[in-house]
Amino acid sequence: MREVVIVDAVRSAVGRRNGSLARKPATELAGDVMLGLIARTGLEPGDVDHVVGGCVQQVGVQSGNVTRNAWLAAGLPLEVPAVTVNTQCGSSQEALTLSHALVAGGLADVVMTTGVETMTAIPMGSSAPAEPDFGQPRGFRYVDHYEPTTQFEGSERIAERWGLTREELEVFAKRSQDLAARAWAEGRFDTQIVPIDAPVVDDQGAVIGTKVFDRDEGMRETTLEGLAALKPNLRDRDPAFHTAGTSSQISDGAGALLLMTEERADTLGLRPRARVVASVLVGSDPELMLTGPMPATRELLDRSSLALDDIDVFEVNEAFASVVLAWRKELDADLEKVNPNGGAIALGHPLGATGTILATKALNELERAQGRYALVSMCCGGGLGTGTVIERC
Repeated sequence: MREVVIVDAVRSAVGRRNGSLARKPATELAGDVMLGLIARTGLEPGDVDHVVGGCVQQVGVQSGNVTRNAWLAAGLPLEVPAVTVNTQCGSSQEALTLSHALVAGGLADVVMTTGVETMTAIPMGSSAPAEPDFGQPRGFRYVDHYEPTTQFEGSERIAERWGLTREELEVFAKRSQDLAARAWAEGRFDTQIVPIDAPVVDDQGAVIGTKVFDRDEGMRETTLEGLAALKPNLRDRDPAFHTAGTSSQISDGAGALLLMTEERADTLGLRPRARVVASVLVGSDPELMLTGPMPATRELLDRSSLALDDIDVFEVNEAFASVVLAWRKELDADLEKVNPNGGAIALGHPLGATGTILATKALNELERAQGRYALVSMCCGGGLGTGTVIERC
């Protein structure tokens, strides 16, 4: 296989629910991020051979191949093909894996990976409406084999299985908030953000102008006392572990990376920032639902012939605090290396965009800390785990 490099990676700032990106159409948000990536690299858009994007709730403005529509709506060349994939929360990281495969396998020389989700406008569950009744995605014969649990229930079972307490989850959640605040205070995210022209609305909801949006807005002052006072997500469950404070935030956002062969980068006069070492998608227990990062990490280490201690930066999605803490406990990972600039508990989790956002954060942190290897992994609805290892050039 051909070696694949990452030339650049960018993201929007992440908007909180009903926040600055609430009225920004997904096609325009994704398109603005792709345009930002093109502008930073100086790449001629027609040199892109393929665009692969991720999105979960593919209805409304996010339906009909949102990646292709975003590319065209940005005024980019119609000759460049684009596809949208859905691997639940790991959609844009799986888009990264498919992009890696396209370039490594010789089907393309230059591929853009992107992801978008506007959860304010297109809420979770929109693709499986109650009315009309189109049936449940985990119904029919599925129930003969597996219990159709939810991610909320899965996160609780993981906490129980790995012996985690509510207090441990809250300490981790506060850590996420504290690290994100420090990262912004120290300017760690400055070079990865594409400023977005976000709609401004009046009290009646009419758009009256725009503003520049360039700072994550999910962060909030957090105390252990405040977290302890929050009500559980599943209030009829005993024991109940997670609250809104120890769960990822509903958010809006987008990200994009540019992948190519090293030879093509040299021809185009572009400097690679990292090499893609390994990519995986693995299956995991669909009833626990969210343990995918455990087998994904093991598979990545096996494929790359690396040890856990060789990894300098881990970005493991904070879908729920128990996901990361159980992963750390199972693998005996060094928590100091995990999500060093905060995660989805503080910054938000715009579903289909998060994979590209995590990869962007990992690359930039590798460069800041002068590390060598970063590992990115996410849990996904239905029992899947995505994974990527990159090496700084």
